[in-house]
Amino acid sequence: MTSQPVPPPIDPTTTPSWTALTVHRDTVEPDLRTWFAADPDRARRLTHQAADLTVDLSKNLVTDETLELLVRLAEEVHLDDRLEAMFTGEHINVTEDRAVLHTALRRPTPLGADEHLVVDGQDVDADVHGELAKVYAFADKVRSGEWTGVTGERVRTVVNIGIGGSDLGPVMAYEALLPYKHQDIEVRFVSNIDPTDVAEKTAGLDPRTTLFIVASKTFGTLETLTNARLARDWLWTELAAVGALEDTDESRQAAVAQHFVAVSTALDKVAAFGIDPANAFGFWDWVGGRYSVDSAIGTSLAIAIGPDRFAELLAGFHAIDEHVRRTPFERNVPVLMGLLNVWYVNFLDAHTHAVLPYAQYLHRFPAYLQQLTMESNGKRVRWDGSPVTTETGEIFWGEPGTNGQHAFYQLIHQGTRLIPADFIAVANPAHPLTDDVGDGGAVQPGADVHGLFLANFFAQTKALAFGKTADEVRAEGTAEALVSARTFPGNRPTTSILAPALTPSVLGQLIALYEHITFVQGVVWGIDSFDQWGVELGKKLALEIAPAVAGDEDALAAQDPSTAALIDRYLDLRS
Repeated sequence: MTSQPVPPPIDPTTTPSWTALTVHRDTVEPDLRTWFAADPDRARRLTHQAADLTVDLSKNLVTDETLELLVRLAEEVHLDDRLEAMFTGEHINVTEDRAVLHTALRRPTPLGADEHLVVDGQDVDADVHGELAKVYAFADKVRSGEWTGVTGERVRTVVNIGIGGSDLGPVMAYEALLPYKHQDIEVRFVSNIDPTDVAEKTAGLDPRTTLFIVASKTFGTLETLTNARLARDWLWTELAAVGALEDTDESRQAAVAQHFVAVSTALDKVAAFGIDPANAFGFWDWVGGRYSVDSAIGTSLAIAIGPDRFAELLAGFHAIDEHVRRTPFERNVPVLMGLLNVWYVNFLDAHTHAVLPYAQYLHRFPAYLQQLTMESNGKRVRWDGSPVTTETGEIFWGEPGTNGQHAFYQLIHQGTRLIPADFIAVANPAHPLTDDVGDGGAVQPGADVHGLFLANFFAQTKALAFGKTADEVRAEGTAEALVSARTFPGNRPTTSILAPALTPSVLGQLIALYEHITFVQGVVWGIDSFDQWGVELGKKLALEIAPAVAGDEDALAAQDPSTAALIDRYLDLRS
């Protein structure tokens, strides 16, 4: 298909449903205890299935009327049309005049000739699966030992060099899927331009068995290219130290060709660096960085878990794509969760959103979601350039349970701020361990530690929802002076997400779930969730300031007084 003009956004505040939601907000007092007591069917009715994910929305601060009005809002802003426009390749990223087709990265094959997605004259399915086959073939070579370094030894460590979406997605997924990784291959990740990062990540590595993947679509990202050059220098120095590199340009070039590959479409720059363009894996301008882990950006992950498992990851993504595209809004999990976030941000004045995985392997998932959600929806203008008419975005944050319980849950339970929270857990752990001593020292032979862990998962959402009244505290014999401190107000909203196990497919489902939640919110707010101009100004200024930091007096004089003073002090302190 060819691009169609993008219609202007619908101002949500002018819709009948927005007015009705405002009235509803002012007339309904959230009371989860009463709602559950009066409606024994509430939990069943508000629990939905999306692929392998069981999602319980019943502990949110909503009634049936709230949800009906929110669904009506989605209809009035034409969410269905926007979803279809995304899936079919219309240029909904208007500021960059691009399609938004991360969903095409996980479309399955084989497809009939008339089923191929063609956008702007390109057969997207053929392009995607052609590049995927190339990534898979390379991953197999590395995993089997066929790919070797200059000394003929197999790769034992892969170092992924990238930043933003070229780092956060692969490292999160690698950590999440550690039980599936190749037992003889470790993957490390370098992103920060702080030289400490590359120094620490290369420490202790054998240059003869190390492979670097430089992930940068344009092969021009400052941080990534700086780290790539540092890694190249490290490789040459360390290979020379073990007698595996001659002091010739030819020897150095051969080392780079065997120990570096790229994820980029700028083949001229890749070649200039010394990487064989045949060992560069590409993706397309319709793949945003924060939506790219299922593209060639995931090459390090494909090496770690293998092509078959990577295909399972893609199938998990696709399962949620199908759910969001085919399921009526009233049962559509990403749509409902996105609308709930709108409810909390725009009607209940929530500013942050906690994501709390009760799965240690998901410890980087909240950090991944920070880029996905805040880079996407941290906008103050709509996709037609006009100012937004509502608050937009939330601050996403979180840590794995039970660590968070001993850190910030106090604020969620008894603080003055409303903090909606998503709790994520899996029923079957990767390590089903037992413990012979239970809580308080009581002997419980063979106690299931994962069961104890998930008891906390269930208990926290119950405590947040229902709290503890002053009378309940008094009934425990608590001194009156302490009653108020031990009272919990409840009515703290949570969503519970439970999966069978943390498989590659389930991870794909979780990522796609939040991709579509983010999209739904962006549609309601009328913003372009797929550009990121806010990232650019600081990067541009850094390039202008760098000469001043290096001692250029004219560049220093061009700075504002605060910046100039800070640079002066830095230069004084630099030993």
